[in-house]
Amino acid sequence: MKSIPLSNYFPSVSSIGLGCMGFGGDWSAEPFTPAHITELHQALDAALEGNINFIDHADIYTLGKAEAVFGEVLKQRPELREQFVIQSKCGIKFDDDKGPARYDFSKSWITQSVEGILARLNIEQLDILLLHRPDPLMELDDVAEAFNQLIEQGKVKHFGVSNMHDYQMAYLQSGLQQPLVANQLEMSLRNLDWLNESVNAGMSSGTTNHFSPGIVEYCRSNNVQIQAWGCLAQGLFSGRNLDGQPENVIATANLVAMMAAEFNVSKEAIVLAWLMRHPANIQPIIGTTNPQRIQACAQATKVQLSREQWYQLYVTSRGERMP
Repeated sequence: MKSIPLSNYFPSVSSIGLGCMGFGGDWSAEPFTPAHITELHQALDAALEGNINFIDHADIYTLGKAEAVFGEVLKQRPELREQFVIQSKCGIKFDDDKGPARYDFSKSWITQSVEGILARLNIEQLDILLLHRPDPLMELDDVAEAFNQLIEQGKVKHFGVSNMHDYQMAYLQSGLQQPLVANQLEMSLRNLDWLNESVNAGMSSGTTNHFSPGIVEYCRSNNVQIQAWGCLAQGLFSGRNLDGQPENVIATANLVAMMAAEFNVSKEAIVLAWLMRHPANIQPIIGTTNPQRIQACAQATKVQLSREQWYQLYVTSRGERMP
């Protein structure tokens, strides 16, 4: 498999990760069922068959049930723990009697969150902890103390962030002893802001771009693994009904299908291979629970798009010529 920045910390880590937001049932207080356990068993088997050994969680996914059902699977098959690199996130609080939905990077909440994550996952140490979304009230010393404590206690190996700008990462890193090893961002063949902000340099177009300039370059310069959430664009180019979609979306879906036939792989593989072709060595985090689709995604490692094919997909999805 293609070497990615995370391989500096986990030599055999896969270049694709399995996101677990969809496991454990729905986002309600209803407990997970034996059917949800079976679903996860099958998904993990499909992942391993496709050489995917990176797992992405968050403490809020299905209100904690995604981690809890994963922990139940590990109780039934403890040997799986050594076969996966496990990542989770913390820092988001939902509405409660104390206040509205909010973010919390306080030392007490970070350490409390990790205790809950480890208990639900039924593991003693988390491979990577990400801070889920930037907290405007973050105190740098508070985060540093939390990370130091978690390292000393052996509860977390490495740390990273999610949905952060480069300047937020740089400020956070300035107070930490540990390197930030990952940043998870929304990136796909449909969400192109991360590319458009660079190719539109010096142009009046692109003023509505919501992707901060420099984040890709910052991560590349500092050996930070860029992880892509939403990487399959909710199936927009790999089988979803396209009625009512704009012309560029339909044209891109047709182009993906044509390339899939050319490479003899799934449409999902082309969508992911487009991301993985970028020299930043992006690690897609797929969000499907379907074993067949997991295996379809795993085929992306077999595809090496040419420069012309990559640009053909990019320009078609942009819906306009390059500036």
